[in-house]
Amino acid sequence: MKPLFLIIFFLPYSSPLFVLSADPLSLQLISLLSIKSSLHDPYNTFHDWDHSHSFSKPNLQNPLWCSWSGIKCKSNTSQIISLDLSLRSLSGVIPPQISYLTSLIHLNLSANDFNGPLQQSVFELPELRTIDISHNYFNSTFPPGISKFKFLRVFNAYSNNFTGPLPTEFVKLRFLEHLNLGGSYFNGEIPTDYGSFLRLNFLYLAGNLLNGTLPPELGSLTQLERLEIGYNSLIQGQLPVELALLSNLKYLDISYCDLSGSLIPELGNLTKLENLLLFNNHFSGQIPLSYTNLKALQVLDLSNNQLSGPIPEGLSSLKALSRLSLMNNALTGDIPDGIGELPELDTLLLWNNSLTGILPQKLGSNGKLLTVDVSSNSLTGTIPPTLCQGNRLFKLLLFSNYFSNNLPESLVNCISLSRVRIQNNQLNGSIPYGFGLLPNLTFMDLSNNNFSGEIPQDLGNAPRLEYLNVSDNSFQTILPGSIWSAPNLKILSASSSKLIGKIPGFIGCKSMYRIELYNNFLNGSIPRDIGHCEKLLSLNLSRNSLTGIIPWEISTLSYITDVDLSHNFFTGTIPSNFENCSTLETFNVSYNLLTGPIPASGPIFPNLHPSSFFGNDGLCGRILTKSCPTDTLDASNMAVRSHQQQPKKTAGAIVWIMAAAFGIGLFVLVAATRCFHANYSRSFNDDREIGPWKLTAFQRLNFTADDVLECLSMTDKILGMGSTGTVYKAEMPGGEIIAVKKLWGTHKEHIRRRRGVLAEVDVLGNVRHRNIVRLLGCCSNTECTMLLYEYMPNGNLDDLLHGKNKGENLVADWLTRYKIALGVAQGICYLHHDCDPVIVHRDLKPSNILLDGDMEARVADFGVAKLIQSDESMSVIAGSYGYIAPGLDSI
Repeated sequence: MKPLFLIIFFLPYSSPLFVLSADPLSLQLISLLSIKSSLHDPYNTFHDWDHSHSFSKPNLQNPLWCSWSGIKCKSNTSQIISLDLSLRSLSGVIPPQISYLTSLIHLNLSANDFNGPLQQSVFELPELRTIDISHNYFNSTFPPGISKFKFLRVFNAYSNNFTGPLPTEFVKLRFLEHLNLGGSYFNGEIPTDYGSFLRLNFLYLAGNLLNGTLPPELGSLTQLERLEIGYNSLIQGQLPVELALLSNLKYLDISYCDLSGSLIPELGNLTKLENLLLFNNHFSGQIPLSYTNLKALQVLDLSNNQLSGPIPEGLSSLKALSRLSLMNNALTGDIPDGIGELPELDTLLLWNNSLTGILPQKLGSNGKLLTVDVSSNSLTGTIPPTLCQGNRLFKLLLFSNYFSNNLPESLVNCISLSRVRIQNNQLNGSIPYGFGLLPNLTFMDLSNNNFSGEIPQDLGNAPRLEYLNVSDNSFQTILPGSIWSAPNLKILSASSSKLIGKIPGFIGCKSMYRIELYNNFLNGSIPRDIGHCEKLLSLNLSRNSLTGIIPWEISTLSYITDVDLSHNFFTGTIPSNFENCSTLETFNVSYNLLTGPIPASGPIFPNLHPSSFFGNDGLCGRILTKSCPTDTLDASNMAVRSHQQQPKKTAGAIVWIMAAAFGIGLFVLVAATRCFHANYSRSFNDDREIGPWKLTAFQRLNFTADDVLECLSMTDKILGMGSTGTVYKAEMPGGEIIAVKKLWGTHKEHIRRRRGVLAEVDVLGNVRHRNIVRLLGCCSNTECTMLLYEYMPNGNLDDLLHGKNKGENLVADWLTRYKIALGVAQGICYLHHDCDPVIVHRDLKPSNILLDGDMEARVADFGVAKLIQSDESMSVIAGSYGYIAPGLDSI
């Protein structure tokens, strides 16, 4: 055996770095130890790479490193053939000694924190067949040298930060079969040379900034089975006819581009095609009849285009079809009856077209149906009773049609059902008993129909129900006493439903955060136990016949923001406790029988419009430009102090005087109030009807704006409130958890700021750094703007330092504290020095430092103050007034 000659330099932490060896096997050890010493390994994943025994008991026939994690050796030669360093949070520079692994076939560096340019040292591995660098932060232009991989078959660089043009050097790799360059910032046109790959069967370029047109040369990739170019919003023009030459193609995704023109009928020749995704473009004209020849087709998604005409009858012959999405087009005519009999169909999405006729009455009879959305059409007839025949139906969305007759009784047995939205139809009869027993039901909207009779008592037992809307019906009954008992109910809307009787006591409503009972015939007083609704944000009891005093307990609710008690018969004074309610934004008590002074201090009352108090002749105060008599002010102050210093005779006299003063005009006020019932009715509108909503995505998202809106409308998971908006935790249909920040502001303010907000959001969307919370996208319309962020499960630093979870000792060790401080510094340094344009945070504080699942710091809310104050110069101080940054002793 050849002797070893090693020169060893001992680095800190007793890690030796070998720089010279004469034996190929020992060179492997040098390479591995160089990798270990060069890379930052925050979780000590290299702990088993222990080389101490390699010197005391060398065994180069069966080397110890072949048993180390992530390493595979060839059995007969002990040469390393696979190095898997994925999912380790590694960062740093890949050392040049990696080239000593001359027999390496597979290299996996995915799901780490590598950044900066891709080191060319990885190109010095001549035998490499597969390389995976996906889910990192490699940036800059793609370096030259990839053609050195003479035998490379798979290259995966998905989800990095590469910029510049797509590298053409890849076409020199004659054995390349799989190329993934998606999820970065490559720009420019797709090179025509990309049509010259000889063996390529997988090409993924989605989620970049590519522009221009699709090169016809792509039709020369005759071995191609999967082509994904979607989410490149600058790609324009028409689909090249040459794509029909891809005879082996099984998966085609060119969604979220800017393509236009007609759908080319030649795609009907791709007989092996299983998935055709062309949604979110500008295609017009009719769906080609030739698409009915795609017998292998499993998924057809042409949604969010400008297609017109009927749905081809021949789609009913595609027996393998499991998902059909044609929503948000201009399709007309009937839904082919045969679609209801497709044996594999599990998803039918036809929302927002102009379809007529009935919903196929056998829909769901295959027992596989999961989702149905045919809302916003002109469909008529009855709802098919077979929709949940297989007990798998999860979403049923039929709203804004003309469905009539009763709800099918079969739905109350559908234990898989989670979301039911059938509002804005002509359904009648009573709501069947049994929905409250469904174990998975979370969202139910039955509003704006002709339902009558009782509201089922069992809804108070629904274990997971979070949203219930029965507004705009004709129940003519009382609100069930058990309604607040539903353990997870967050929103109850029963406005304009002809409810009678008293409001049930609020015991059990601790999860509720929105109550809407306006425009009914409710009487009696507001139950004083409303304090049990500890999470309540919004209370609307306007346009009823409620009496008594306004409970001061409302002002003690920790999150209350909107209170509307207008158009009732409330008496007494406005409790002065509301002056101390810091969360309140709107407070409307107009057209009641209130007396006394309007609170003049606090965060809200000085800024309210006088119309919030109109129709109360006995009210006075600066906001109404009506001064209060001194004795009225004194009496009001005494009342707040529980009458402890007011003589009984004086109090009694005041009561009689007030009664006499209002007794004469009571009849007139009652009549006037009834008139206002008809003139000022407010309806509950679906979020989609405010629209149109625009979702601006900064990476590939597996959800839509509608998913965000539906989830936001029923969630109570408030992560925090700030000067710019409220942040909610939202779980998307695919299970992904995000944080949604709904920006505050009036309608006029929104119109003024919207252009500046969206322009700056475009800048923030390109910020990608391990210590910056990533902005996933932005939802906006004429009424509202919502920012979508990645979710941080460990909350913010302020909560950890000062909150209830301090006892969990999450930041007790100095290593974690140091890591948080270092992460904040790195994030701010990136914003100040590496961003283009530079972003100045202006509001850095512990509550704006979020913590991910690994207690890594992520700076949040940077630039948001600028977004909100887009008409002011950068010299304006933004954020929290009076804030002083904490010293290191706070961290």
